[in-house]
Amino acid sequence: MSVLLPFLAFLVAGAFAAYHRLRLAVWAALTGTLLVACWLLGANVAATITAAVIVALSAVPLLLPQIRKPFITTPLLKFYTKLLPPLSDTERTALESGTVGFEGQLFSGKPDWDQLLKLPAPALTAEEQAFLDGPCEDLCKMVDDWDITHVRADLPPEIWEYVKRNKFFGLNIPKEYGGLGFSALMNHKVIQKLASISTVLSSTVGVPNSLGPAELLMHYGTDEQKQQYLPRLADGREVPCFALTGPFAGSDATSIPDYGIVCMGEWNGINVLGIKLTLNKRYITLAPVASLIGVAFRMYDPDGLLGDKRDIGISLALVPRDTAGLDIGRRHFPLNSPFQNGPIHGKDVFVPLSQLIGGEDYAGQGWRMLMECLSIGRSITLPSTASGGSKMGAVAVGSYARIRKQFGLSIGRFEGVEEALARIAGNAYACSALSEATAAAVARGENPAVPSTIAKYHCTEMGRKASLDSMDILGGKGIILGPRNFAGRPYQASPIAITVEGANIMTRSLMIFGQGAILCHPWVMKEMKAAQLADPVERIDKFDAALFGHIGFAISNAVRSWWYGLTGSKIGKAPGDDDTRRYFRKLNRYSAALAVMADTSMLLLGGKLKFKESLSGRLGDVLSQLYITSAMLKRHQDAGSPVGDQPLQPE
Repeated sequence: MSVLLPFLAFLVAGAFAAYHRLRLAVWAALTGTLLVACWLLGANVAATITAAVIVALSAVPLLLPQIRKPFITTPLLKFYTKLLPPLSDTERTALESGTVGFEGQLFSGKPDWDQLLKLPAPALTAEEQAFLDGPCEDLCKMVDDWDITHVRADLPPEIWEYVKRNKFFGLNIPKEYGGLGFSALMNHKVIQKLASISTVLSSTVGVPNSLGPAELLMHYGTDEQKQQYLPRLADGREVPCFALTGPFAGSDATSIPDYGIVCMGEWNGINVLGIKLTLNKRYITLAPVASLIGVAFRMYDPDGLLGDKRDIGISLALVPRDTAGLDIGRRHFPLNSPFQNGPIHGKDVFVPLSQLIGGEDYAGQGWRMLMECLSIGRSITLPSTASGGSKMGAVAVGSYARIRKQFGLSIGRFEGVEEALARIAGNAYACSALSEATAAAVARGENPAVPSTIAKYHCTEMGRKASLDSMDILGGKGIILGPRNFAGRPYQASPIAITVEGANIMTRSLMIFGQGAILCHPWVMKEMKAAQLADPVERIDKFDAALFGHIGFAISNAVRSWWYGLTGSKIGKAPGDDDTRRYFRKLNRYSAALAVMADTSMLLLGGKLKFKESLSGRLGDVLSQLYITSAMLKRHQDAGSPVGDQPLQPE
């Protein structure tokens, strides 16, 4: 025992320091203290000296920069640069465009739950609540979804007029420009409520408040553009759409073939400098009725009219519908959900440089502008639509299962139906918590790039599953279309949400973990930036700090993961009451395990990891479920931690 005692002290000190993420110097001092104690207690002298030598050989080279940097950091930097994945400018822009919120804690292996639980509970202002209870409720009462989807294939004129008059297209436009100036949370609540009645209506209202020209104008527009267009967009005098997708550029939006040539041309009778556009877009929501079209295109200046740069890059422009050469094609018909959608074509469409969103200063900045605004829209419109549909399914199908009888019993009493009802209720709760949490992040001023992809993918998937379960329970009631069938049209339309704003297969396989592994990881982005610095001294200094921070981080997570696995995550600091503490502890375990697996995958595969979509998808699933469960626990706390918390809390 006296021989083993020093080595046992060495291991215990190392595990303790790693678990609590103590500095290397603290670990060395702690281990040294324990070894002295072992010697005083009569441990084997040779064993004690051997353990002390191991500590010294491990700690001294790492604690002395004059040894560590030239003999350890420099060779590892050369190795690291070989592992780095090749990043295009567009990928780098996407990675750097978002902010990191609590999802960064989930990637840390040691989540700070106080950071999450101290966030204020999402709440509407009195004005927002009045609008939700007043005009929004009245609008829902006007809807006859059978008339919209089967008879007219459009919203009736009175709904179009009501939506415009009450500024539903200007929910997020500031009051100074004639809008309502509501928060992102209110945007979520409105879309959620409308989607529970009609997905055609919710998408019609959602697009102008998402990636419509208004969002881009508020962030980047010139003062003249804001004054000219925002008031008209707010009250519906202008109906907007944004044309990004084309026949050869769907998910790969950066490969758009649409182009604009800088040249002189005539605009309102005056010869001005502008862009001659050639474009071919499709699947553009609101295109058939739009009067103001936002267009993404690649801008070229072959004659050097703006400077020396010939390929200026992706740019964004505002094109009025009546511009010569612009053609709105034959309307699309997306799966019996007849929201206005169609193609846009144009050849030699001339607009002046003043029609570039942000003016000439933002020429070539279109991809960054889109990345910064896409995550805002992706955080709200489709997740809120899925949440509203799931809640409607839980209420209506749950009621139907109680009334409908077979074999002398309500069908909701049969265990097979109970399972489906439980899935609907669970998905409704999770979808509501996730969509609200992400909208609340936007309302706090964040640009939640990773949570927006999680919310888009998982809310639409949960919404689709809720729709499938609803149809299974309703049976013949669900499959025979008619004025009283509330489930058939949402079931038909569910693939639309899966397809748009980033197809779900791509979102899961490439975006969630691919973006999260770099953006949310506490060290990877720092290492990548350090490795690309030009100054050799600064490069070594910053890479050294990031590298050894990362190594300590990885060792700590390995120990924490091992400890949580050994104890079944029943031991450890965690918030919550007796009902929820066990969930927080499990999330601690899974967070540490995710961090270990992410680091292992990046170390073994390096740049090849971005092409391992199956692995990336599975790791993304883990990150997503951690985020979703965190959102559900936060919602449970915000509701006052009620006993038997139900999926459908009053809104």
